[in-house]
Amino acid sequence: MAMRGLYAITPDGADSGRLLRLAERALEGGTRLLQYRNKSATPAQRLAEARALMMLAARYGAQLIINDDLALALEVKAHGLHLGREDGELAAARASFPGLLGASCYDRLDLAQRAAAAGADYVAFGSVFPSQTKPGAIRAPLDLFAAARPLGLPMVAIGGITLANAPQLVSAGAGCLAVISSLFDAPDVAAAARAFNQLYAQEAAVR
Repeated sequence: MAMRGLYAITPDGADSGRLLRLAERALEGGTRLLQYRNKSATPAQRLAEARALMMLAARYGAQLIINDDLALALEVKAHGLHLGREDGELAAARASFPGLLGASCYDRLDLAQRAAAAGADYVAFGSVFPSQTKPGAIRAPLDLFAAARPLGLPMVAIGGITLANAPQLVSAGAGCLAVISSLFDAPDVAAAARAFNQLYAQEAAVR
């Protein structure tokens, strides 16, 4: 499956029912990459939510990526795993996890180069814009996407992405747009998902 378009990241929250309803609306809108990230959940809740999201992903032909938790990704047989700088060694995860493996590289090309060497399938840069989720995050310059293109890996942009600023990222070379607030806080989540994916359809039409 090509990594292109919206990469939806679930919002934090104690209400599992709400999280699953929002995720399904995003899938209805064409999301095919869904990352499960719920920092406020208990371990039991995380397991239950991940299992339920796997069922939803299967129904819509999407891939579920687990954030920061190799054991959980293995437990639910997730399609993917995403690791940050503090979440364990990529090479060790690659040795035990057979699915899609992604790495947060922040504002640094050297981290992307190391991730590629360790077996990552894609790299993520950000925060590309000021972010509500991580207001103190280091900003990643847009020219980083061009600098990382020789790695030959899909590149994900994250941080403060809206429908208004997303075209800059598509033009810069980001293959995926990782979005939380502008998707799940939208009045119509499915419509927002379609709009983000449409940006790539428009780019293809121009070419």
